[in-house]
Amino acid sequence: MIPRRKIDIAVIGSNDSLYAREPKVYPREIDGRFQRWRTLAVFWLLGMFYAFPWISIGGQQLVLFDLPARRFHVFGLTFWPQDFYLLTLLLIIAALSLFFFTAVAGRLWCGYACPQTVWTEVFLWMERKIEGGRNARMRLDKMPWSFDKLWRKSTKQLVWVSFSLWTGFTFVGFFTPIRELGGNLMQGSVGGWEGFWILFYGLATYGNAGYLREQVCKYMCPYARFQSAMFDRDTLVISYDVARGEPRGHRRRLKADTGSGNGQTGLAASVALATADASAASDSRPLGDCIDCLACVQVCPTGIDIRDGLQIECIACAACIDACDEVMDKMHYPRGLIRYTTENALVGKPQHLLRPRTLIYAAVLAGFITAFLWLVGSRDAVIIEVLHDRNALFRTLGQGSIENSYNVKLANKTDADMLLSLRTETELPLRMIGKPAVTLAPNEVFSLPLTLRADAGASSGRQPITVLVLDADGAVVARGKTHFFAPETP
Repeated sequence: MIPRRKIDIAVIGSNDSLYAREPKVYPREIDGRFQRWRTLAVFWLLGMFYAFPWISIGGQQLVLFDLPARRFHVFGLTFWPQDFYLLTLLLIIAALSLFFFTAVAGRLWCGYACPQTVWTEVFLWMERKIEGGRNARMRLDKMPWSFDKLWRKSTKQLVWVSFSLWTGFTFVGFFTPIRELGGNLMQGSVGGWEGFWILFYGLATYGNAGYLREQVCKYMCPYARFQSAMFDRDTLVISYDVARGEPRGHRRRLKADTGSGNGQTGLAASVALATADASAASDSRPLGDCIDCLACVQVCPTGIDIRDGLQIECIACAACIDACDEVMDKMHYPRGLIRYTTENALVGKPQHLLRPRTLIYAAVLAGFITAFLWLVGSRDAVIIEVLHDRNALFRTLGQGSIENSYNVKLANKTDADMLLSLRTETELPLRMIGKPAVTLAPNEVFSLPLTLRADAGASSGRQPITVLVLDADGAVVARGKTHFFAPETP
């Protein structure tokens, strides 16, 4: 008989939860050299996104991915499905760039160029303009509903939704001519798929930048998980100088700082609260330079404390550096308590920014960029595809001559009219029936019939031939491979 065991069962009450809600992060606005660079990056990247669809070159939208026509128009160049290998090279260049810059200076992409970061900064800016600074937003969320809270929250939502829909409209404008799309939108005749993607991309922008924010960086983005594989002890990362800052503690500001107006009110209040004497360290040792004002925590968009060491939540925005430098200026301490540095430099070892890893990344990246530019510049101006007649491989005419028929598909990849003609390149004594020629408009595709004839006994079996495409000056602009078929001779 199996003995019975007493099993303790824990009952979860109605007020208990297995899910711990993440506290809302209220990043404080900060000014500094790194934040000015980030602001410039935001203006540049969003400027390209919102302006490029409205710019035209020769009547053609500057950037248009015309999927129905299978043509991509980028900065006056037209790319066809045959140019797909260039997209592969571009993706390789993007990956190598990520590896290179991460190995050199950590998560520069996350802090300055990631779409999540860029749009979150815009949404935060709108929130600050409507609801106020960090403390004002915290008070507004805690206070009961009133007219002031209602109109501020409603106005913010209206601005967020309008900006998100405009973002979705601009995104679709990269795939549908944006002026045509705007006209259809004003008339209420937008297609189903276009309307879907405007709403979908707008909703994604609204949710990610308005609400998820740092949660995307902390839990959804895979880059934070594998970035450590690209770091080493000589990678520039944002670090807190423990040897200089510890033990941390509050202390009085020097009187020489009274009246200095070179800081923000929020940070000045944080420093002013540090009023304990420097000799009050718990371990009776002199305090380090960190006054424990929490300014670095208050400005962090992901809500982490950089003094706890490098964390996957850190997006390298350098806001903590600007905040700490401002505090150090007020305390008349040297800057750099939090700074871009390497693990080797923190322990007093030499740092090497140029090392085998970065040199290899740089060399391979430069090679791929050079190859990409060369391939773009040396693309054929004309696409040719020679299709043999499917109904009959050959026709036997009087006196034993043999004819083969072809359908030559030509595509003009340039933005100008082109007069094109055909010529064969082969060792066979072939004659071209007629003089096939055509004038193609920009980006036009045309099927040109071609007939080749060989005298009796001049050809046997299947023989390779090349069809040349010549421009108005007689220069060869494209080559197509095919075969000439004739009866087998014994």
